[in-house]
Amino acid sequence: MPKIPVCSPLLAGNELAYVTEAVSAGWISSAGKYVTEFENAFAAYCGVKHGIAVCNGTAALHLALAALGVGPGDEVIVPDFTMIASAFAVCYTGAKPVFVDADARTWNIDASRVEAKITSRTKALMPVHIFGNPCDMAALRQIAGRCSLAVLEDAAEAHGAEHAGLKTGKLGDLAAFSFFANKNITTGEGGMVVTDDEELARRCRRHKNLCFPLDAPRTYLHDAVGFNYRMSNLHAALGLAQTERADHYRKLRMSHGLLYRELLFSVPGVVLQEEQPEGTSVFWMNGLCVRREEYGHGRDELVAHLADKGVETRLFFNGMHRQPALRKFGCDCSGEYPASDFLADNGFYLPSGSGLEEADIRMICACIRDFGRD
Repeated sequence: MPKIPVCSPLLAGNELAYVTEAVSAGWISSAGKYVTEFENAFAAYCGVKHGIAVCNGTAALHLALAALGVGPGDEVIVPDFTMIASAFAVCYTGAKPVFVDADARTWNIDASRVEAKITSRTKALMPVHIFGNPCDMAALRQIAGRCSLAVLEDAAEAHGAEHAGLKTGKLGDLAAFSFFANKNITTGEGGMVVTDDEELARRCRRHKNLCFPLDAPRTYLHDAVGFNYRMSNLHAALGLAQTERADHYRKLRMSHGLLYRELLFSVPGVVLQEEQPEGTSVFWMNGLCVRREEYGHGRDELVAHLADKGVETRLFFNGMHRQPALRKFGCDCSGEYPASDFLADNGFYLPSGSGLEEADIRMICACIRDFGRD
């Protein structure tokens, strides 16, 4: 067991009280009151009208894509550097994900490379706010407008992040969030689609529940293929309690991120993620890359050194163009992705949970600083 885990959930509000009430009342399914209360509270936090709670973040992405009408023969632009769930959700619809290299500074999708990947089959853009750092949404929305494309934010890692004064969830036609245990707001397992669009919200609500009619008696006759993506009342009880303290958790993560940057900025060979000029990251995870020739050691050596000191870490994602499963699905994995390759080969992230202590951050940074050039 590491002394400092990479991320632990912080349950410091009404979680136990709400879950106990749900159990005591017998409402543990998706029909309980906390589902609606959580949907309303989280949508309001994002500044949008509608929230549709589901069982996990990947389901949220799939549901949003289905609501947009994405299907076989279509293409969706996704970043090459992301969690594979982003690409898998596109595959679930029968469409093909098309990859765009990362920006070397922000580690998000490189907006300057997007238009070159758009074809007559492109249906949507799916920017991912990597590690809580919002993408250049102004540039991406301009491209989407010129090319008549929908924009689906993969905001799984970016609860409370902002671009140009708007929170993630408000920056596209829809957004999908994850509430996995390591997220800034957690339900253990869970996800949500948020949107201002009434019709898209209606489609999501219908399809998440096996396409049962929304406002009619159940005849058990279904005129479309739906999904069983409901969130339970127990998970929603956790989510409501977490949302009540969302600004507090946001402040904690941002404080940790800024301290890491203050202490590591001047270490030779350590490369840190940069924010967009109009972006406000919530530093879901604090990652770094190592340049061996400057630092004196490679990424894997530093990871092993930190493990010896009781510090748990995680390696960065591998690029989508490297994924055997996506090649088997028929995705075009050719081409060069130098920024994504650099991140995958040299990057890892450090302990970043909301409950992390300042002393732990200072100890971790001292280990990194002192190990360099040893």
